[in-house]
Amino acid sequence: MASRFRADFQPEELAAVLEQYDIGAIRRVDKQLKGSRRSPKVIIDSDQGRFLLKRRARGRDHPMKVAFAHSVQRHLSEQGFPLPRLVPTRDDDDTMVIHQEQIYEMFEFVPGTAFDKSLEETYDAGRVLCLFHQLLKDYDSDWEPSRRGYHDANAVRASLNGVPSSIGKNDSVVGKETELLGTVSALYDSYETAAEKINEAKFYEWPSQIVHADWHPGNMLFDEGEIEAVIDYDSLRLLPPVTDLANGALQFSILGGPIDPRQWPPQVDEDRWREFLEGYEEQCSTAPEQLRVLPQLMIEALVAEAVTPIAATGSFGRMEGFRFLQMICRKVRWLEQNGERLMSAVLT
Repeated sequence: MASRFRADFQPEELAAVLEQYDIGAIRRVDKQLKGSRRSPKVIIDSDQGRFLLKRRARGRDHPMKVAFAHSVQRHLSEQGFPLPRLVPTRDDDDTMVIHQEQIYEMFEFVPGTAFDKSLEETYDAGRVLCLFHQLLKDYDSDWEPSRRGYHDANAVRASLNGVPSSIGKNDSVVGKETELLGTVSALYDSYETAAEKINEAKFYEWPSQIVHADWHPGNMLFDEGEIEAVIDYDSLRLLPPVTDLANGALQFSILGGPIDPRQWPPQVDEDRWREFLEGYEEQCSTAPEQLRVLPQLMIEALVAEAVTPIAATGSFGRMEGFRFLQMICRKVRWLEQNGERLMSAVLT
């Protein structure tokens, strides 16, 4: 089962890091319990304003990778893109602190609300993704980010193969081992079929650029129907922009439910799905051959997001891995059965 442990700051660690920033007299420090459990955060109130301090999680703390992400954020900020401004350190213009082989970053705190699932906010999420792509279309850097994404990924296949041993002894699986293997096999076949169709559309010949690679509601703050800030740049990749579009369309239209995923509906919210695409396509024009395989990209993204943590921990957050995969299987089947219909309205 997944660990419920949440990483935290030690008092001496926090004092040493805060000493590197010139933010005035500190009045209050509060834990921020949102986001990754492996990356502790605190909200700091000082006489110069409100700030958020974050320690990078292990695996996301390579100095070159962090420097690249910061350079992208500064570029976006200079172009007026909605995001929290990085706070420079006291003695220079650097925006990261390295303390005892850990990396820290501080941002101006941005107030906002969570995604309310309205069509208005869904449309703006698509619009702002287009703006993100436009501002980074010709961005150049000395450091090249990873080109590995969820498409046709051996890492996803390895996770699928690792799922049975990861969750095979859970209570929900006992007596249902054959059903578990059937579920994993069905997801593997669906992933392979989707990848093949995308490759037939010449995916590896499509132009690549910097993409966000994690465009979902949890990484955004909203205010009065519009995005106030995009707040996470840890997953930047060099890939075709349509990979962001497909994942965003999935994330902003997916229907969840109670803690038991067996009760989640298989379909997407079609109104939100169309609204997200309309927001993006208003200013960004995706090639028809790429749009035609959007449902297949959504299938790949859905499978990849589910199996990676389940293979590693046996669960998805607080949900049992087997039941969660059964739900994912239903959603994949729905996309396979309805994807062509969904796209027909967009392509006509």
